[in-house]
Amino acid sequence: MQNVSVQVTRQVSRIGSSYPFQRIQAIVAYMKRTPIVWLVIIAVLVGSSIFAPFLTSYHPLKDADFRAVLRPPMFFAGGDSSHLLGTDQIGRDIFTRILYGGRVSLMVAGVAITSGTIIGTALGIMAGYAGGIVDEVIMRFVDMWIALPFILLALVIAIVLGQSFGVMFFLLALIAWVGFVRPIRGEVLSLRERDYVQYAKSSGASHIRIMLKHILPNVASTVLVIATMGAGGLIIAESVLSFLGVGLPQPTPTWGGMISDGRSYLEDAWWISTAPGLAILLLVVSLNFLGDWLRDHWDPKLTQLL
Repeated sequence: MQNVSVQVTRQVSRIGSSYPFQRIQAIVAYMKRTPIVWLVIIAVLVGSSIFAPFLTSYHPLKDADFRAVLRPPMFFAGGDSSHLLGTDQIGRDIFTRILYGGRVSLMVAGVAITSGTIIGTALGIMAGYAGGIVDEVIMRFVDMWIALPFILLALVIAIVLGQSFGVMFFLLALIAWVGFVRPIRGEVLSLRERDYVQYAKSSGASHIRIMLKHILPNVASTVLVIATMGAGGLIIAESVLSFLGVGLPQPTPTWGGMISDGRSYLEDAWWISTAPGLAILLLVVSLNFLGDWLRDHWDPKLTQLL
């Protein structure tokens, strides 16, 4: 009886010790099955930027309190509830600037990914459907474009044209379309041999009609996945350009510009750069995980393995 009781006790202890790990595994599995966590994070960040005037009473540019310069967040010693995430080097509220900076960053990335989606999808479908010399010219152009040093090109363009919203849209649009061409072309190479495409050709349908009515709907899921994952990259690209000083002109609040503003105060006022950096991290990671989830659930090959 004693041996039995000892074995039972050991089994119970093993189950109890493995229970936290089972909970963690269950949470990870749930997050892989449903994107609710990432959707909530994206909704909070996007929604707070859209409704920024209702969430803060400060102005991102005008309300500079020189009596509250470099005040830490309210969770640390020296902070108070009037400035949730502290203030910067001239007394501007960090929380307010993150909200309004998110507006700028999201708007720039949104316009760039929209234009990139249209251009990249069109070129990918044309290359895959036409084949031959058209395919060769488009793909060699893509190869040359990828080889261009984007940062150096952006610096030159910003110096020549100046800093503005239009220039930023143009710079991000230059790299937004490249990621669409190869995956879309690969799918179209397979789709153009399908029976329904051959039937459409034999019935006298024009090439444009076939590409728009028969091929484009079948690559729409791939386009959405690439756009979702590419949006995070564009947000980082906009932040890098703003950090280097070739983004939007000061004092327009952007997440990358805020990180650049705080790099001289990392030892004494780390929150100036850390807060917008965390916002970029959360948004980009959420977009990437959402893109992974969409790819896993819309790719027939991966769906069979789930």
